[in-house]
Amino acid sequence: MNDVGVWGKRMAGAGAVALALCMGGAAMAQGTAYVSSEKDQALTMIDLATLTVKGSIPTCKRGRHIQMTPEHLIMVACTDSNAADVIDPATGKSVRRIPLGDEPEAFDISPDGKTIYVSNEDEGAASFVDAATGKVVKSVKVGKEPEGVKVSADGKTLYVTSEVASLVHVIDVATAKVVKNVKVGKRPRRLAFTPDGKELWVTNELDASVSVIDTASQSVIATVNFEVKGARAEDITPVGIQISRDGKRAFVALGRANHVAFVDVAQRKVTNLVLVGKRAWNLTLDKAEARLYVVNGLSDDVTVVDVAGAKPLKSIPVGRVPYGLVVVE
Repeated sequence: MNDVGVWGKRMAGAGAVALALCMGGAAMAQGTAYVSSEKDQALTMIDLATLTVKGSIPTCKRGRHIQMTPEHLIMVACTDSNAADVIDPATGKSVRRIPLGDEPEAFDISPDGKTIYVSNEDEGAASFVDAATGKVVKSVKVGKEPEGVKVSADGKTLYVTSEVASLVHVIDVATAKVVKNVKVGKRPRRLAFTPDGKELWVTNELDASVSVIDTASQSVIATVNFEVKGARAEDITPVGIQISRDGKRAFVALGRANHVAFVDVAQRKVTNLVLVGKRAWNLTLDKAEARLYVVNGLSDDVTVVDVAGAKPLKSIPVGRVPYGLVVVE
């Protein structure tokens, strides 16, 4: 992806430059965003250049967490199908289905792509699934209603949140055992590492906060609290989180508060609040980190945010009860 200056040189005519400027100065991405929806058996495709819907891809039932595999395929967890659908973005077609156990919601993939780590809500377990065979090779009992799943960059440590227990379970991958339980805020949901791997940020949906875990000591070292003018504390329900590649900023979707928070990572302070759609659930940066795509579960749309200007550019209608999004450039 190119910045606005390069993009303008490559496009013919002054009209292209004017369009770039009216879109808030954000870089023009070339590619597609794929959005999962809980009520539609399809992924909605958004053209990143025009910010319009260009089609959909059939998938399995109740698509939720979605991410790219190391092979640059799209993997979406389908809770009601008890499986993951693997889609080739080059063809727009499913290439295989992988069983994920009962009620899968969130997952992560080992750095080598061989293992899928899955939170199975009804079972109160984290499953290790062989990506090639679809077989559960290990299962680790955790707290009730496990949700977020994140594996460390070296593949040695797995972190799983328990919504009911308000814990982050630290699991040694080699032994498939819980080595520590870290107490965080109420109803922890999703997790994000700083680029150096020294901190793990955890969103607490019913605590209007993020807990910052030091991965050396596996203990909470800070808490970032959120306030939104005009919103009740109980409506500030952070879920989705992403940290920039330089580690300087975190972006947090604040759920029913209908905002995204920009957070200074070093200072642990909110620097900007951006109004988006209803129930801002999950979010994803593009490759250049010029735009932030926010999935709004109750307004059935995706809000595109200009990161430099900290302002919304456009809301794009997608499927019913959208959940997650990946960007392919």
